[in-house]
Formats: sequence, C-alpha cells, structure tokens
Amino acid sequence: MMITKVILSKDAEEVYIYLNKEASKSKIERSILKAINMKKELIRANPHYGNPMARNLIPKEYVRKYGVTNLFRVELPNFWRMLYTLTNNGSEIEIIAFVLDIVDHKTYNKKLGYR
Repeated sequence: MMITKVILSKDAEEVYIYLNKEASKSKIERSILKAINMKKELIRANPHYGNPMARNLIPKEYVRKYGVTNLFRVELPNFWRMLYTLTNNGSEIEIIAFVLDIVDHKTYNKKLGYR
C-alpha cells in the first residue's frame, strides 16, 4: 500500500501561516484555509486529485527551484490556487505531494503567463 505525504514548501508554508493568523478575523481567509486542509486530505487519499498541467505551462521558477517535472492545480475559494508536484522520493512505498505554492488568482496568472 502506497503512503502519500503532503508537504508544504517554505513559500506555501508562509501563506498557510498567514491564513491561520488571519482566519480568526476574516471569513475569506478562513474559507481558504478550510479548503486547503480539506484538499490536503483529498490529495493524501488520491495523489492525482488535482488537475494536471501541461509541461510547457510549468513555471521555470518551479523547475529551477524544485526540479519539477509534473504540476497539479487545485482550485480554492476566492479564485485562489494550490499548486503541487508528485515525487516518490526514491521510495516505492511512499509518494510525496509537495505543495509548491498557495496563491491568489492574480499571482497564479502571472506565474503561469496568463493574461
């Protein structure tokens, strides 16, 4: 049986911490945070849960920084997105879902070159 771990990158973790801080004051941040936690569980259950993205759309930043060869997108409330990649970390019994970014729609469009 394969085990799937969901790990946040430093960038994603910073956003996650921010959302945790703001959740008590803001309904929007609270809904985004709740959705992230729910989506992490769905990814644990099915690592291919997110929408796969074409290789030519993978931002060069992710390739340089993390060596990404695949990218999945999960939609969150308020047009936010969570982007993750899968790796087996050299193990046949473990899959790592590495969350690269949690971004708002404007940042997502910029990173992926959309207008």
